[in-house]
Amino acid sequence: MLINLIPDFFAVLNSADRVAAYQQYFEAHRARLAAYWNNYVFDPESEHFLDVVRMTTHADRSDLRAMLERTDVVHLAEQAVARCDELLGNDVDFDLVLMVGVGGANAGELVVAGRGTAFVCLEHFTGVANPETQGLGLDPELIPLWLAHEIAHVLRYTSPGSRSEMRGLVDDFDGYYSYWETGRRASLRELLVNEGLAVTTSRLVSPGHAAWEYYGYGRRQYARVRELESSIMRAINPTLDSRALGLRLRYLLGGTSEDTRTVDRLVIPERSGYFLGARMVEAAVERHGMAWCVRASAEEILAAGAAAATA
Repeated sequence: MLINLIPDFFAVLNSADRVAAYQQYFEAHRARLAAYWNNYVFDPESEHFLDVVRMTTHADRSDLRAMLERTDVVHLAEQAVARCDELLGNDVDFDLVLMVGVGGANAGELVVAGRGTAFVCLEHFTGVANPETQGLGLDPELIPLWLAHEIAHVLRYTSPGSRSEMRGLVDDFDGYYSYWETGRRASLRELLVNEGLAVTTSRLVSPGHAAWEYYGYGRRQYARVRELESSIMRAINPTLDSRALGLRLRYLLGGTSEDTRTVDRLVIPERSGYFLGARMVEAAVERHGMAWCVRASAEEILAAGAAAATA
């Protein structure tokens, strides 16, 4: 189901008391918005919640309004879902949410009470960087790319046919996805394969973009990760079975310190795991297709890749 929260957010901006109106908006959509805040911003029960709300509701939104006037974002989202359905064989109901966030994550995945959600925060897709909203200035034509990425995650976490660690962890958490708890409990192998499959899905669903855009990299970062690919893989291999939040932060999160990303004096580029994960799943995708791979365990995917290499 496509859920468009943009009109609700603009109603907040049209209110005499925007902060109070945002609080009402948050309560009206608490299940999804609280999950978004907890996974991509911080605990909405924090004392800093209202500070962020004030900045969010009083920021200049002229770039967002201009983008929405010239871009049919609903059509872009519907196209992404249709292409994912064809590629991945969707076999579970999920929601796709168009929203304005508070600067955290340009897109993401949620599972709330067993139901998956792929969301996109449109302040990041105006084509103009906006320091007031922390908007990244991404081209709106990248919206299907990012939605495809998140839909792949949602299917891996909730499809009845999924054999992934992530599906098991969501079940263990009573039908909820937590970025932080899965980071602590999933193997590094699963975390890398999970992102690699999502990157590959986005490339197949929305072809024609610059190679680095599928990973969320800049051009130079992409070149650096490719240059260091073999060295990074050597650093990763001994820890593929390990489970620790620090590993997710080292290989898959942006904004981490160089100390966090240093292994044997090698400074691992930020978010390099997206590229390595995509490389890890290439052979299995070619051999079995995306619909099988997005539901397969990480071990099955790597075994399929090894079999293809020796065939």
